Amino acid sequence: MATFAIHPLDRFVVAKTAIKRPREIAYFSYDDEHTLHPLSDQSLSYYYPPFINVPGEGEQHRANVSLSNGFEKFRKHDDSINEHLDALLDTIAAYEERDGHVVKADLITWRGMMTKIMIAPFDMFSEFEMNATCFQGTIFLEEHKAVKSTPASNGPSRPVAHGARPTQEMMQYWGYKFEALSTLRKPWAEVSRAEIESRDKLIVSNEAQYCSIVTTGIGDTSLILGGEVDAVMGAKPDNADDPIPWIELKTSQQPVDQRDDIKYERKLLKFWAQSFLLGVPKIIVGFRSPDGHLLRLQEHETQKIPVMVKRQGQGTWDGNICINFAAEVLRFLKTNVQGDGIVWRISRKPKSCTINVFPIEDVSVDSIVKPSFRACRERMLAKQVATKLGPSGE
Repeated sequence: MATFAIHPLDRFVVAKTAIKRPREIAYFSYDDEHTLHPLSDQSLSYYYPPFINVPGEGEQHRANVSLSNGFEKFRKHDDSINEHLDALLDTIAAYEERDGHVVKADLITWRGMMTKIMIAPFDMFSEFEMNATCFQGTIFLEEHKAVKSTPASNGPSRPVAHGARPTQEMMQYWGYKFEALSTLRKPWAEVSRAEIESRDKLIVSNEAQYCSIVTTGIGDTSLILGGEVDAVMGAKPDNADDPIPWIELKTSQQPVDQRDDIKYERKLLKFWAQSFLLGVPKIIVGFRSPDGHLLRLQEHETQKIPVMVKRQGQGTWDGNICINFAAEVLRFLKTNVQGDGIVWRISRKPKSCTINVFPIEDVSVDSIVKPSFRACRERMLAKQVATKLGPSGE
């Protein structure tokens, strides 16, 4: 077993890690039935702020922006299903076959896996288990999902009784409701005023998603990351090399004292890391009351959050340390996760000061790197070899 020590953090302070700006190379959509559509932007959403603090509206109207509305009709995706890296790899395969070349990287994974690694130095209560394997010189990394004894219910949920403490399911719904209130399914110029004003009446669903796939790099490790993006501000630029004005939408309880401020500052760590990794420049937070009423909006520029925490906050985390730490963990994984046909477990227990890597036998390589992706890569490699040999085959 190979072990990476998280502490002491002092060794991650001085280093200045090179960062390659995330650049979108491909994307995919899940439709309203959660059917995958590689290289499709049909589920891309467009930011349009919710009606809160609108001039001319009274306090009574603003107090009635309830994020609980429609909870009993929520169409929740069954997240007990292990989707592995399938959608990410299907889309990469479609992109490579369309463009005729393989996109090389040291590691391919979901943005969520890299977020867990990046925030580990300052989130001592977090834990993760990931599975990894190598294929054609690339590490493929996915979350290890333990088998659940009972499948998640997709049936209608009941609203929380008045005065009762909101359930975890309800608070998750508030986040999706905020997204529904803050986005349009078409560009603003193509949407009627009636559609904009009726967003509160839409049935909320998390089945449809738009996911961006980017190439990026941290230190000497090249990465391909896939992750959901909530919305775009205006439109994606025509030039693929230009930054995309993505918007990340979050909800959080309105802080009322210093303890709440510290709690929010720690939440900002995950907000920042998620957006930083995918190249999302702006985060819009909807602050809510304890019972789920939307109170106000606040915008954060992703790149300025670490400076804000350092200069104005309680200093509960340091973005520079997170980046340097992530670079070293990635270097550690490249050294220890090697050999085709082997599956490795990357594990960090709650309150643990180490990340452990060891081989396992209860997970198949094909569950991580699906055979169809492997076959596609092998076809691409055969074409490249044939091209180099030329028509004579010599």
